[in-house]
Amino acid sequence: MKKITFILFLIAFQQIIHSQVISDKITVEFKNANIKTAIQDIEKVSYFKFYFDEKWLENDSTSISQQYKEVRIGEVLEDVLKNTSFNFYISENKVIITNNSIIYSQLPDDYFGIPLVRDENGQMVSPIFYQQYDSIKKTNSRNPNKNIRDIVLIGKEVKNQKKKTYTLSGFIRGGKNNGPVANVFVKILNTEYSATTDKKGHYSLQVPGGLNVIETETFSYNKVTKNIMVYNDGSLNFSLTEDINQLDEVLIQTNKSKAAKAAITGVTTIDSEGIKNVPLVLGERDILKVALTMPGIKTAGEGSAGYNVRGGKEDQNLFLLDHATLYNPSHFFGFFTALNPYTTKKVDIYKGSIPAEFGGRLSSVFDITSKTGSFDEFQGEGGIGPVTSNLMLSTPVVKGKSSLVAGGRATYSDWILKSLDDENLKNSQASFYDFILKYNHKINNNNDIESTLYYSHDKFSVSSDSLYKYSNRLATLKWNHTFNEKNKGSMIFTNSEYKFNIDYQSEGVNNFDFGYKINETQAMLKMNYFYNEKHKFSYGLSSKLYSVDPGYLNPTNPQSTLVPVDVETEKGLESAVYIGDSYKISDKFLLDFGLRYSTYAALGKSTQRIYEENVPISDATVIDTKTYGNNEVIKRYGGLEPRFAARYFLTDDFSVRASYDKTYQYIHLLSNNTTQSPTDIWKLSDLNVKPESAQQVSLGFYKNLKGGDIELSLEGYYKKSKNILDYKVGAELLLNENIETELLQGEGKAYGVEFLVKKQVGKLNGWLGYTYSRSLIKLDSQFNEEKVNDGKYFASNFDKPHDFSAVLNYKVTKRYSFSSNFTYQTGRPITYPIGKYDYGNEQYTLYSDRNKFRIPDYFRLDIGLNIEGNHKIKKLAHSFWNISVYNVLGRNNPYSVFFVTKEGQIKAYKTSIFSVPIPSITYNFKF
Repeated sequence: MKKITFILFLIAFQQIIHSQVISDKITVEFKNANIKTAIQDIEKVSYFKFYFDEKWLENDSTSISQQYKEVRIGEVLEDVLKNTSFNFYISENKVIITNNSIIYSQLPDDYFGIPLVRDENGQMVSPIFYQQYDSIKKTNSRNPNKNIRDIVLIGKEVKNQKKKTYTLSGFIRGGKNNGPVANVFVKILNTEYSATTDKKGHYSLQVPGGLNVIETETFSYNKVTKNIMVYNDGSLNFSLTEDINQLDEVLIQTNKSKAAKAAITGVTTIDSEGIKNVPLVLGERDILKVALTMPGIKTAGEGSAGYNVRGGKEDQNLFLLDHATLYNPSHFFGFFTALNPYTTKKVDIYKGSIPAEFGGRLSSVFDITSKTGSFDEFQGEGGIGPVTSNLMLSTPVVKGKSSLVAGGRATYSDWILKSLDDENLKNSQASFYDFILKYNHKINNNNDIESTLYYSHDKFSVSSDSLYKYSNRLATLKWNHTFNEKNKGSMIFTNSEYKFNIDYQSEGVNNFDFGYKINETQAMLKMNYFYNEKHKFSYGLSSKLYSVDPGYLNPTNPQSTLVPVDVETEKGLESAVYIGDSYKISDKFLLDFGLRYSTYAALGKSTQRIYEENVPISDATVIDTKTYGNNEVIKRYGGLEPRFAARYFLTDDFSVRASYDKTYQYIHLLSNNTTQSPTDIWKLSDLNVKPESAQQVSLGFYKNLKGGDIELSLEGYYKKSKNILDYKVGAELLLNENIETELLQGEGKAYGVEFLVKKQVGKLNGWLGYTYSRSLIKLDSQFNEEKVNDGKYFASNFDKPHDFSAVLNYKVTKRYSFSSNFTYQTGRPITYPIGKYDYGNEQYTLYSDRNKFRIPDYFRLDIGLNIEGNHKIKKLAHSFWNISVYNVLGRNNPYSVFFVTKEGQIKAYKTSIFSVPIPSITYNFKF
């Protein structure tokens, strides 16, 4: 230290003596020069000699085009280096380039505003710097492999800098494919400053100037700690390595630091990598089926395609795959999810506080993210099960710049059916497949693009003359741009389509082809602004165009007596603008509030009926019809959707949260079935069908035990809904040009309490969840034909008050583990025949009030044995076996109860899906 001070003193002294000897003015011209070329050009036209480390300039992409005439060299260098981290020091004809820091020729004793102190080596230093240095030494003393001299320099030092804190941002990547890692907690040790990475692995936080220690923390990856010297705003990227031991233990991953600090309620994140041990039907790894074991998420029955979240209908959930709407997320009537488990990264489920960026549904958002491919090496993963096989391949396209993921899944159930002895089943069909492609490209540090293509297809014909087919198709394109350390945004374009078709072929002449299709195209702009440590803003806008073909029927036999039908196409435009702010009032108190304004316009070309007011809507009450031209506005709807959430820490590991949400929904699913089916149709709001709306309040308490290894949560909610769709008795929904005459719109309310205890690490891990909830609907009117159950609230089809789930995994060794999945639910409501009556010489069946009774309760136990392959690093592929038994107790759970009149007697029958244990074995591999 003494030698360095003496040398700097000599350099400064020589500069004073010889400053007039050498001219410091130069004439030079740069043409698309980088910094190294610019330095060489200056050396050619002057007496100056430059000294620097050439390694600093190995990846320099600077392009300089400028002419200077008789300009001082200091001014030239200031201009050339202004957008870099480099500083310079001129001594006689010597120019010393420094990275980040400044060489001072003189440092007054009061430079830091307080007298200097002497460190342990006897050098005079700032007491502020010394305190930081001493703190870092103590921190690193816990890690013998960490050296205080291993310091990363951040930002470019500027003379007379007045700021006390600076913005540090960057990206965190990890795993074999070096993809972005979300939900990583980043903190500056011994300070209050912290942040959490988003879906792109990006973080941004404030950092005090000077020496600091930054640390990353997440369950699935090893911790990283770095010493940093902060001179100015700057960036720092991390590359994490997987923590293999913890990966096998974590089933549902919620970053404990993020979970403790977040304000929003009712959010669940399920990581696809962590669910491989959960035993499910036919051994199929299924991220959405695992979601059903969480509190507040149900289905109407085993094998149902739809999901009911906090008392909401199946159509009140928004399923997004890489930002595009997925209209039917199920294969084969809901037995399988239409998502490849090996290409799916995770799903974020919002059922309480829905962020302002999301809209269009009342109950929940399932935000599904697919995996990003490897930028460095070829990889693959797959599984072979008793009914389906899956494969995922990942490869770099341009190494380090772009990647491609391709995944496919198919079933061989057709082959199984044809091998059976039963003639009816042998002539049946039941198959599905899906595939996905995802491309990522890094343009530069500030720009990248990603695109996804997805398609799924089902067909089935079980002992029937009809062949049913349905498919999903979607495409997305996303451009991510970082404007600066505080501002970043994304432009997103998506297109989604769902359609089904029924091909009826019999020995008669009335064969036909029936079909339906819905298509939506959407554009979104999403922006994020990191104002400071207290305010983080998000804002944006979106617009989507719906096009619905309600159905067509075309006879396929020339001798058919059927009349062709083609229902008029529906169109609608839904748009929204939103803004949100995460406001950190203090370390204990955090607010998340947002405003969203949505608007919807029903568009022509269309013919709409005008009905007489204050009378039931029917064919008899039509008073006029009105024709609208192409894209002419038929009816406008809209409203403000406030979103509010708050969190307050009662202690360091115990918090309370509250939220309020209002939502609108302009599209409705029509179904005559108790559960969602592939042939249900979507209907847009128009002149006679109003949009649905809902308001929900939530209150929750959250407690971490054993440092966050065990999480407890208790949440309660109350939700009121308006204009909920239901149907008149005997409603005809398919190919109905005046569907409004069959519909009823009423009120709904749902309330409940959800309890969850979750243990994420250790030999025994998993979770227990219990929900008590009610879901009720009221269809009231001044007219009896539009009134149900006397206009009083009654249970909805999916009202199940008690719901208990237990998912447990016990690791015997690193390679062997046992898992179990237990589910209990109250039986769903049903309407029973309760008697008979005579009218007009005819005898009729008398039914109870709608949904007054219930089918028997449902419970099921599944068990599994999981066997990992050996853990040798150098091997062709790593393997994993899952041996499981679904419904090991052989419980004959009723799916439905129906009634048949035989010989004057009404008899009840029940149907079951899986009434016997279903064993399966699945082989998974990864390379």
